[in-house]
Amino acid sequence: MDLNRTDMDHVRVKQERLVHLLRDAGSLLVAFSGGVDSSFLLALAHQTLGSGAVAATATSEIFPVREKDVAVEFAQARGIEHILFPSEEISLPDFLSNGPDRCYHCKRSLFQKLDKMAKERGIRRVAHGANVDDLKDYRPGFQAANEIGVMAPLVDAGLSKQDIRLLSKEMGLATWDKPTMACLASRIPYGSPITVDKLKMIEQAEAFLFDKGIKQCRVRHHGAVARIEVERQGLKMLMEDDLRKAIVHKFREIGFSHIAVDLEGYVSGSMNRALETMGNGENLDGR
Repeated sequence: MDLNRTDMDHVRVKQERLVHLLRDAGSLLVAFSGGVDSSFLLALAHQTLGSGAVAATATSEIFPVREKDVAVEFAQARGIEHILFPSEEISLPDFLSNGPDRCYHCKRSLFQKLDKMAKERGIRRVAHGANVDDLKDYRPGFQAANEIGVMAPLVDAGLSKQDIRLLSKEMGLATWDKPTMACLASRIPYGSPITVDKLKMIEQAEAFLFDKGIKQCRVRHHGAVARIEVERQGLKMLMEDDLRKAIVHKFREIGFSHIAVDLEGYVSGSMNRALETMGNGENLDGR
């Protein structure tokens, strides 16, 4: 990830632009998932605004508990005020039906809660951690953010995921090389209703793989079938006899009858292919 001096200077110009945006905001409630982007945004906002930067993390069945724990630890270590709140998207019929606009309904409800929270606390703006790479995909959540008036300062500053990882590393943030994460609902094919039982199965299955040393993985829920996606270097690891047997045993214990490994490996947005063949659009957010 090392850049030459000219490229790195360009990245720092973007960082300075971001600092100006944060100062102009005055005070900020950051939608904080604990991932690479929102961790960087929160850390720099706190560095810039001090107590004027507050973190808010949603808790619900669609977010792994381990991600919430990481977010809590990150904020506590920096003395940042941190609010945990129930996002309750599991109560939204349009979300549970799991159509292509699932993320819109989820994000609109989430941003409405954050906007209300900010107003009650006298915080001037709400921000989320999207970066410019996210603009390459169709992201229904952006529409919701725009409707509610939520900032995307990393986008406005022109920062890419690679820029954010580089700057995070410079700042000493442990999240700089953290794998990408998406909500657990993104593991369920569009059109297949989202249920708490399915989400729990996915979380347990992925947690087992993480505990076994698999850093980047998705367990896609296809009814009785679990389709495991891992980075290509992890495919060989999955085929080691002891681990393979342990996965089969654990996944059947969780409730899957059949366990498959996707030979293509982990592919962001792989669940969107069915929509593309139906002509419903490209690059829908199903990470």
